[in-house]
Amino acid sequence: MPVEITWWGHATCTIEDSGLRVLTDPLFARRLAHLRRRRGALPPPDAAVADAVLVSHLHADHLHLPSLASIAPGTRVLLPRGAPGAVPGLSRRLSHLRLVEVVPGDEVRVGELVVRVVSALHDGRRLPVGPHRAPALGFVVSGESRTYFAGDTGLFDAMADEVGEVDVALLPVGGWGPHLGHGHLDAGGAAVALSRIAPRSAVPVHYGTYWPIGMDAVRPHEFHAPGEEFVRHAARLAPQVAVHRLGHGESVRPEVTKGEPQ
Repeated sequence: MPVEITWWGHATCTIEDSGLRVLTDPLFARRLAHLRRRRGALPPPDAAVADAVLVSHLHADHLHLPSLASIAPGTRVLLPRGAPGAVPGLSRRLSHLRLVEVVPGDEVRVGELVVRVVSALHDGRRLPVGPHRAPALGFVVSGESRTYFAGDTGLFDAMADEVGEVDVALLPVGGWGPHLGHGHLDAGGAAVALSRIAPRSAVPVHYGTYWPIGMDAVRPHEFHAPGEEFVRHAARLAPQVAVHRLGHGESVRPEVTKGEPQ
């Protein structure tokens, strides 16, 4: 059975491959500090069902303790090395989970899947305070297909070499505020990354879900437009890649043959 990707919003996806479910950066909150979920219903309870969870970095919209606390006891959670010491209360609140600290280059087997850890160009600290004690990560999940989850990242020279040949790329194309800082991909940058990685299919993520309270009228295109802009840029820079722009809670079984876009 081919891989199936479900996008729950922001950077939260379920990758189903080889009969197993891998959940990325779970965020099941209606509100997070100054951010409010503006689009898409909250994921249903079964979104938290997973055989493994991947956490790309320590920012609260990617390592969200209440969401991780809802994961079933004994589930393996791969997270950046140093996270338990950098995030107050992490070990206590997640004592029911199997925490596995990883760095780029590590490989972890989950049943029939192999999860390979790759680099990301992003500030991995637990903000707004805290030393830089944990790297930001991406992951390649290999089973019947190979799926790259980029986490949060900017472009970097070694990206394509580290990621290698993949079938599907889950790429961030926006953010949660009117401006993207260093270490982020916007829609155009994500299309450049797509052209370098050259997967068979791609799904844009990390956009159009959360927005600061009281800032609805500030650069609203940065909330609404990144998905469509990524499709447009990808058609120009990587026309051989099938791009699947999902709605919240929608799933796709991406094509496995190049040149057959959705």
